[in-house]
Amino acid sequence: MSQEQCLPRIRSFYPQFSVKEKVIADYILKSPEQIVHSTISQVAEDLKVADATVFRFCKRLGFKGYQAMKISLAAELVTPIQDIHETIDEGDSEKKVAQKVFRSNIRTLEESMKILDEQSFTNAVELLLNARRIEFYGTGGSGFVAMDAHHKFLRTGMSTTAYNDSHMQIISASQLTERDAIVFISHSGTNKDLLAVLDVAKKHHVPTIAITNLAKSPLSKSVDISLYTLSAETDYRSEALASRIGQLSIVDALYVNLMMRQKEVAKESLQKMREAISVKKM
Repeated sequence: MSQEQCLPRIRSFYPQFSVKEKVIADYILKSPEQIVHSTISQVAEDLKVADATVFRFCKRLGFKGYQAMKISLAAELVTPIQDIHETIDEGDSEKKVAQKVFRSNIRTLEESMKILDEQSFTNAVELLLNARRIEFYGTGGSGFVAMDAHHKFLRTGMSTTAYNDSHMQIISASQLTERDAIVFISHSGTNKDLLAVLDVAKKHHVPTIAITNLAKSPLSKSVDISLYTLSAETDYRSEALASRIGQLSIVDALYVNLMMRQKEVAKESLQKMREAISVKKM
């Protein structure tokens, strides 16, 4: 990752933690300052777990060890990260609710931007730039993000489409080759239908990209390139729903990069599109 962020990672990974890992996670989230001033042995003793359990927890988050996690926490405490969990109270006015939703979206974007890995993103741009055809796959809410990506990428002049039906996805994937590319969009990264499509894609050596949640998942482990979003669940919005703003922004960033890298082709494509849809305007 381009920047190590401990607290956001803990929130993102939390549903996948074991019972002991959740004990450590709760301890860190409640008292991060205590971690900064404690040794690994002190933390282990306080929680009545082995030093090795704490060490493995740090590794699970992607840190080299306990000391690396402490350094990350110390930096976050110097520049506090506002909690994304804005509790919506029944007494809140309509505008107050709207403000809390906006702040939650802003925080999702800020934290997703912090974990955007520069090399992975560059590789994704290069892969798409050299693809003969780009297909976007998603189901449920992520299916709408896939359709939005297709809508944008049509402007690049590249061959592109999107499918949110699992049967269409698997049929189309079977016709692609190593010259094409598939972008899988899934918050959880555990959708069985999508993973079945990924198996078909791998069988035909199709390059793959995932836009998914930071926590490790079968999807993120199996694709060629993973681009991550980071969001948290609130009382009235699931984590997956909040992540959509991050997914859309990654799609936008990919689109703009491709438009910039092939200016003349993109300019011609945009002109054709504008002429075609001009008949729809009064």
